[in-house]
Amino acid sequence: MARRKKVYEGKAKILYEGPEPGTLIQYFKDDNAPTVAAPATREGKGVLNNRLSEFFMAGLNQIGVPTHFIRRINMREQLVRMAEIIPLEVVVRNFAAGPLTQRLGIPEGTQLPRPIVEYYYKDDKLQSPLVAEEHIVAFNWANQQDLDDIVALSLRVNDFLSGVMMGVGIRLADFRIEVGRIWEGDFMRLIVADEISPDSCRLWDMRQPERPDGTIPDPQPMADVYTELARRLGVLPSNVTHTTKPTLIN
Repeated sequence: MARRKKVYEGKAKILYEGPEPGTLIQYFKDDNAPTVAAPATREGKGVLNNRLSEFFMAGLNQIGVPTHFIRRINMREQLVRMAEIIPLEVVVRNFAAGPLTQRLGIPEGTQLPRPIVEYYYKDDKLQSPLVAEEHIVAFNWANQQDLDDIVALSLRVNDFLSGVMMGVGIRLADFRIEVGRIWEGDFMRLIVADEISPDSCRLWDMRQPERPDGTIPDPQPMADVYTELARRLGVLPSNVTHTTKPTLIN
């Protein structure tokens, strides 16, 4: 499919006009996000993220969780629905790690009493600061009903992703999604947008070798996470075998 006019370019993806009104073509680049402690570019990373995001988005669609994903076009591109993106990064945490450990002093790896949903204002210049619901409603980024719906949507995504990851020996510590608005006539609904990939998830490998005393260590961050996750899920393209590292999310 021929590419059309570029609509937006971010660090890891480019959006082009789609073939039909209300659609976009999402192209996955090999560039790493600024938070990744790795070279700026990893050959083949975009191919893997395209396949992985397709796997997760299609799975969510099948269980009735609406997403922007329509279909994969080729190795690097997807056809997606155009949506008005709410300027928030929605983070769901199942275990203490990263900023939560730093802010509250909870030991990394501690299971939280329930999934915690946090909001970060999408602004690279401000480094996406943590915000409260009061900020979101006061600045009209979303209303209270939107927030209630975002929490319900995020927890459904969490249930799905946690189950899928557990099935292949991976612990989902936390993840980040973006949410968009779409209109069907006069009716507005919220959908999962952007992508779901190792760039937006913190994943720990539960398949650890036994110690000499027969005990099994606690789950550890996954090495070669893009390739290994794609392999375990059965979506690894035969021509991609490189090693890459995951993004640490806010």
